[in-house]
Amino acid sequence: MTSVPEVGPELEDLIDATVPTVADWPEPGVLFRDISPLLADPAAFGTVAQAMADAAGDVDVVLGVEARGFLFGLAVAERLGVGFVPVRKAGKLPGRTESVSYDLEYGSATIEVPAGAVTPGQRVAIVDDVLATGGTLAAAVELARRCGAQVVGTVVLIEIAALDGRRAFDAPCAALRSY
Repeated sequence: MTSVPEVGPELEDLIDATVPTVADWPEPGVLFRDISPLLADPAAFGTVAQAMADAAGDVDVVLGVEARGFLFGLAVAERLGVGFVPVRKAGKLPGRTESVSYDLEYGSATIEVPAGAVTPGQRVAIVDDVLATGGTLAAAVELARRCGAQVVGTVVLIEIAALDGRRAFDAPCAALRSY
């Protein structure tokens, strides 16, 4: 995994302009980052997707975390010319799966990938939209490793730095914008 190239004022300004903050949604006290305007702007989305692909580096496959990570992960995989594997919530995939359960602030969750979709020795990057507390990315890192893959790193559009989510996992993490 390489560092995020040219993360400077221009890329930060682009993200700030196309990912507004919605206060008190979905509940009071939460600052929600709305990626809808970014997705609606093909030039801005392309710039962000390329920056994420550059940060992912040399990988064999990209894993995208449900659901917004699918959008960025697919674009990153396409730009890198590699395959994409969806990391889904439990019960969303047919057939055999590999899974990991993890604790959340309000309970527990399970994520899955199709059995055999991630193979031993593959170099993977895990892509998501936001890094908050790190629980979901930590579970995705564990899931990829259980499949025998080498996790090159994680790439996120936005990191909520005050929540220190990087402490939850031991893989490199590149964030295009930190708040």
